[in-house]
Amino acid sequence: MDDLVGGSSLGGRLEELRGCSVLIATKDQLSAALALIELDGIARRLVLCPPDLPREHFPFVISTAGVDAVVSDRDTSEVAAADVQCFVRAEAKIARVDCDRRASHQTEWILFTSGTTGPPKLVSHTLSSLTGPIESQKPAEAVVWSTFYDIRRYGGLQIFLRALTQGGSLMLSKARESIGDFLARAAAEGVTHISGTPSHWRRSLMSSVDKFAPRYIRLSGEIVDQAILDKLRIAYPQATIVHAFASTEAGVAFEVRDGLTGFPAKLVGQPSVDVEIKIENGTLRIRSSRTAARYLGSSSAMLTDHDGFIDTRDLVQLHGDRYYFVGRLDGVINVGGLKVHPEEIETVINRHPRVLMSLVKARKNPITGAVVTAQVVVKPIAEWSVGEAGEDALKIDILDSCRAVLAPYKVPATIRFVPCLEVSDSGKLARL
Repeated sequence: MDDLVGGSSLGGRLEELRGCSVLIATKDQLSAALALIELDGIARRLVLCPPDLPREHFPFVISTAGVDAVVSDRDTSEVAAADVQCFVRAEAKIARVDCDRRASHQTEWILFTSGTTGPPKLVSHTLSSLTGPIESQKPAEAVVWSTFYDIRRYGGLQIFLRALTQGGSLMLSKARESIGDFLARAAAEGVTHISGTPSHWRRSLMSSVDKFAPRYIRLSGEIVDQAILDKLRIAYPQATIVHAFASTEAGVAFEVRDGLTGFPAKLVGQPSVDVEIKIENGTLRIRSSRTAARYLGSSSAMLTDHDGFIDTRDLVQLHGDRYYFVGRLDGVINVGGLKVHPEEIETVINRHPRVLMSLVKARKNPITGAVVTAQVVVKPIAEWSVGEAGEDALKIDILDSCRAVLAPYKVPATIRFVPCLEVSDSGKLARL
């Protein structure tokens, strides 16, 4: 931050970008981070382009966001920006240069939603809505932040902004870096606070790294089941483990720190200045100052209902004094007219002591329309205890555990052991 006071990663070309709608489309996270710091208050709009955006979607993004300037470390042709008049080269280093740092705009921050096919939805935030969940009080001890997320996605941006507002240093992930290499760097850099999806953390538990001892672990982005919480507690007994509900549209709704999956029912229906939560038609709905303002584009869907609540489309069920997530409204498998939530079955499979992670999908069936199948990653055979049964017996054991708690139509018709499961660039299980 201090280096940017008398320098620039953009060649001192801030005046060319003042008042512009700027697409930040860099390969390198550090280049993006420096550009964001420089341009807030200067640009009218910042469009945070994730590195995996297909080239064919750039024209849509440029048109929808009214982009009139591009900041990138790529060639112009790579971002399909031939029609944009202003192109500024982003660097991952700061050069000494005089710049006018005068703020002139309340910059609009545009993020892309994850988990959609086709052109992305563009979501409008302000810096105030993005930093709303972040406590102003700085940690008493020195903090080294890191995240499995890319900072151009909501989850990663939250950690980036925490590092800026609460102090400390930030270690960024590298493109195409393996989980093991990332964690080894985190250990070497002394990372104390780190975040990711449950899928990130399940994969991390497959990569044993000596000397990695974070003080704070945060999970979000997917359903957090008890199995992953318990496994993290065993692997990192010294860490505070927190899971949060957040989305690009709704922002951060709440955090859970009691070591249990789901969230306390007392959070629902409580009037609050910051966040209000209600359950309607089985889905979680959020109204707060942290939510996005709108979707960009004239044909975009409404972000909130007439009362200002965002329907997250996450289904929850009340059991006792706690709500539990059961799946996404648009992720249901139809088995002979009966609804099956893949995440519910994965939660049961993941409880098995030899299972590391699982993915439940539908397979077409001429009678029921679909049946449930499961792909399962198990601990390496070298870690099995002497005398434990082989793979065929393990399949039977997993199926028996499913039959014990699930309705018959929810029990997988087949289980296939796989070495790994694909995870999307947003850190979630690839379900398509």
